[in-house]
Amino acid sequence: MEILPGIEIKGKSLWLPKRKILIIADLHIGYEEALVGEGFLAPRTMFKEMKKELQELLKLKPKIIIIDGDLKHEFGLISRQEWHETSAILDLLLKKCKVILIKGNHDTILEPIAKKKELSVKNFYCFNDVCVLHGHKILLDEKVHDSKTLIIAHEHPAVSIKEDVKQEIYKCFLLGKWKNKKLVVMPSFFTIFEGSDVKKEKLLSPFLNERKIKNFKVFVLGDKVYRFGKLKNIK
Repeated sequence: MEILPGIEIKGKSLWLPKRKILIIADLHIGYEEALVGEGFLAPRTMFKEMKKELQELLKLKPKIIIIDGDLKHEFGLISRQEWHETSAILDLLLKKCKVILIKGNHDTILEPIAKKKELSVKNFYCFNDVCVLHGHKILLDEKVHDSKTLIIAHEHPAVSIKEDVKQEIYKCFLLGKWKNKKLVVMPSFFTIFEGSDVKKEKLLSPFLNERKIKNFKVFVLGDKVYRFGKLKNIK
C-alpha cells in the first residue's frame, strides 16, 4: 500500500521501488538481555523473528537498506547479545545490498560495530526531496531543511482499537505534516511489544505534538495494512 506517491508500506518497513531503497527502524537488538538484567523473564525469540522478516523483505532485492536508528538497545555499552546479533543482522544485509546506518538516541556507541563492518554512522540520509532521520532531535542541516518529505522513527507508534469489550494495540505508520513538509512516522521493527499508544501516551519526538497529531492519518498493521483515517476519529 502506498503511504505517499512512490513510497510503499511493506510490513514494518518502507519501500521505494523506483530507487530500490528499503527503510527499517528501531530494531533494538539486545532489548531482551536488558530486560533479563532488570529481573524480567524474556523469551529469546526476537532475533530469530526479525531475521525471518528481514529475509522476506530481501526478496524485494533492494539496492540500499537504511536502518533509521536504534539498531541496538543499550546506551552505555555493547552487550554480548548486541555484539553477536547486530553483527549477524548486518552480515545478512550486507551480503545483498548497501547498508546505511542512521544514528538513533540508543546508538551512542554503535561505531565499534559499524567500523568492523566498514560502515559509517550518519545523522541523516537525504535523496531527491526525501530525508531519513531518527527523529529524537530536530536537525537544522540545509539538506534536511530543503527536503519536502521527512521519514522518522523513534516514536514506536501504535494505536489501540476497541471492538465490543475487546481492545488490542497494533503497530502503525503515521502520516502528517511538520511545518511545510510531509512527515512519515515509522513503527518499531522489533517484536517484543507493539509500541506506544499515540492516543494515550506522552509523545517522544519533537516533530510531534498532541494537538497536531490528532490530524495525522493512521495506517494500522494487522494481517494486512489498514487505512484508519485520522487519529482523532479512531474510537
